[in-house]
Amino acid sequence: MRHRRRPPPGQPIPSPNIWHWPEIYEVENRAQDVDGVVFAALRRLADWTGRDVLDVGCGTGFHLPEFARDARTVTGVEPHPPLVAAARERVAGLGGVRVLAGSAEKLPVPDRSVDVVHARTAYFFGPGCGPGITEAMRVLRPGGLLAVVDLDATASPYGDWMRADLPHYDPATVEAFFDAQGFDLTRVLTRWEFQDRRALRTVLGIEFTERTAERAFTQVAGLSLSVGYRIHTRRAASGLVLA
Repeated sequence: MRHRRRPPPGQPIPSPNIWHWPEIYEVENRAQDVDGVVFAALRRLADWTGRDVLDVGCGTGFHLPEFARDARTVTGVEPHPPLVAAARERVAGLGGVRVLAGSAEKLPVPDRSVDVVHARTAYFFGPGCGPGITEAMRVLRPGGLLAVVDLDATASPYGDWMRADLPHYDPATVEAFFDAQGFDLTRVLTRWEFQDRRALRTVLGIEFTERTAERAFTQVAGLSLSVGYRIHTRRAASGLVLA
């Protein structure tokens, strides 16, 4: 996970990988969590069967079809126009699925219109993402859930490589921020599996600096590696809410 610099106010935060290498990121998406651990954990936290889901920073829409299997409706929101087009192409023909151009800080959907807001390695990196949290709570119905899925920099070996490239990134600070915002934390350990060593090396090359990518490649003996995730969840209030 390369460093994400804050853009000028009102501008989306550019993704350092999928914006520049969407084809390689597609390879990475297919390799990630091949056992479906993250989705299983999300379903335990907030089953979206028959409900309305919003995926913030949906990229090329890779996760939208999975939600669409059971959800009533699925809305992907993405700020980068080429990715919006790719996501719309991916979900063409899927009923109840749409992709809208927009940002986490200004979601293009009405108040209290969705039951689950999902954001995976997109925008929500701890301090600074308050406006996005506020927006997510605005669009959630009472009792709905915001689920922020991010890489766990405390879990080896992937977390070791993250910390090597981001020496100023403090996982404890990020976790303390979400805790102070009323989030619960669930940790999961996943398995990434690549088709061949070339695919593995290429993906490492867009996630890390060249030095760290080469180090990581030599430390992975085969085609798979363990990657930890944090799932931060916050539920919208139910019942009477006073202004």
